[in-house]
Amino acid sequence: MLLDSAIICRLRGSSDLLTVASSHAALLKSGARTASVFNHLINAYVRREAVLDAHKLFDEMTVPDVVSWTSLMAGYVHVARPDDALSLFHYMLNCEAQPNPFTYATAINACSRLADLALGRTIHARMETCGVRSDVVVSSALLDMYGKSNEVDDARKIFDDMIERNVVSWGSMISAYAQNARGHEALALFGEFLRASSSVSLVPNHYMFSSVINACASVGRLGLGRSAHASIVCRGYDSNEVVAGALIDMYSKCGSIDYARKVFDHIECPSLVPYTSMIIAAAKYGLGNHSLELFDEMIAQGVKPNSVTLLGVLHACNHCGLVDIGLLHLNSMRDRHGIAPSTRHYTSVVDMLARAGRLDEAHKLSKQVKAEGDDALMLWSSLLSACRTYQRLDIAAEAGKRLAEFDRDVAGAYVAMSNAYVAVGQLDSATRIWAEMSRRGIRKEPACSWVELKDVVYVFYTGEVSSAGPRQIEVMELLKELERGMRKRGYVGGRNGWGLDGVEEGEEGKGVMVGVHCERLALGFGLISTPKGITIRVMKNLRMCKDCHEAFKLISDIVERELVVRDLNRFHLFRNGSCTCRDYW
Repeated sequence: MLLDSAIICRLRGSSDLLTVASSHAALLKSGARTASVFNHLINAYVRREAVLDAHKLFDEMTVPDVVSWTSLMAGYVHVARPDDALSLFHYMLNCEAQPNPFTYATAINACSRLADLALGRTIHARMETCGVRSDVVVSSALLDMYGKSNEVDDARKIFDDMIERNVVSWGSMISAYAQNARGHEALALFGEFLRASSSVSLVPNHYMFSSVINACASVGRLGLGRSAHASIVCRGYDSNEVVAGALIDMYSKCGSIDYARKVFDHIECPSLVPYTSMIIAAAKYGLGNHSLELFDEMIAQGVKPNSVTLLGVLHACNHCGLVDIGLLHLNSMRDRHGIAPSTRHYTSVVDMLARAGRLDEAHKLSKQVKAEGDDALMLWSSLLSACRTYQRLDIAAEAGKRLAEFDRDVAGAYVAMSNAYVAVGQLDSATRIWAEMSRRGIRKEPACSWVELKDVVYVFYTGEVSSAGPRQIEVMELLKELERGMRKRGYVGGRNGWGLDGVEEGEEGKGVMVGVHCERLALGFGLISTPKGITIRVMKNLRMCKDCHEAFKLISDIVERELVVRDLNRFHLFRNGSCTCRDYW
């Protein structure tokens, strides 16, 4: 008995499969064949990812108990075979051993891995009937499944019904919000967690911090992101590669590419996630050559890229006009890296070709790619946008027709078509597009920009300066003064900085009188509200117009500041009268 206990202790501390196998042999030699011994062995094999060996041992058991079933199921989930875990679960339901909360949680985790929401709901219903849903482990698993299935409101209902919450359940709910473009709600819930944790012993882990950082990135909250970063450093999580990757992404999306690089440089031996995050970050700022240098460095360090890394490389080539290099990377993905190009890779290449004016090649590739859903929407949107620039109404008509078939973002397709007609002087056709939109009740999303000052976000809409409060007059006077300075430097756009000629992506046709564009209002407010020399970061929900782009270049030189604009597609870093995109966007 003492010998068996010593062997089991060795099993628990085993760090390799050889130790597990030798302990297994020793237990068999001693004649120990109880369910407890079998379960210790199954768990040991599962920890070493030898799930087939664990299953063989399981099959030797006369009557496996609930621990045996659950351990083997968890092993299959761990080695990315969730379908096998669910097969075991269904078979178990007809056996003597009945599922416990951990078994149900494991089954739900398997459904989450498979993205099988229907089966997950069925198991959820069974748990309600059996009365185990109130268990904190089960509820946390349900939270995670519904969140990953984009059923955020169902996840919140589970969360609200929980009597007891642990750091996993809080983290799962925050993650559900962050992963489903509901960053404000994620940050609000994190605030609730911090208040709740002051009365109970709850400490945020690195998974929660990663979700919080992702939420800050999605809504452009640099101040909150910096505060979270400070807490991460204090708790020693900054060395975690997932957290580091999230921080790089957050700083880049919040307009601080230099801080993103500092986080990356602080990592002693960058792995796949940090390298990929930094490659994508540099690409979004138009620093394509830097992205390609990082990719070459990554390969030289023996870090194997994945499909997301290569998508970042293609984005880098796209945003810098490196078309031939981009095509070379696309065509070598399979042979050099063993990765088959996906629809997203082809979509990036279509956009790259279209931006460069190679519309016939882009159109041909678009028809060859079997894109569906969001991928098709993105592909044809990219093609349509380029048609306006290069005045290709033939391709624009086909792209517009394809986009009009979607049940979302139809307004974007109509607006892009209208702009294409306006670009070639066919105002009657553009008017017909807007009349059709009016008839169908389709409205475009209003343009808005925001700037964060001292952890407070100020949102501006085109022509509306009310967000500036009592400083409205100061903002408008500054914009007038800046326009006079720009005109002295050769600026010919706009009309006294008020009724601007030209329109944003999505305005109702060129030449229509519109108010001052929202990004200029946000910039003006940022300039009067911060000390000289401080970088101004403006976020915008739509694409920045060419007129404002030219204005921001000149203003950066006049005020001697760095200006960062994050629009729908990319980042623009203005300094000393130029932009990192080099006017290729």
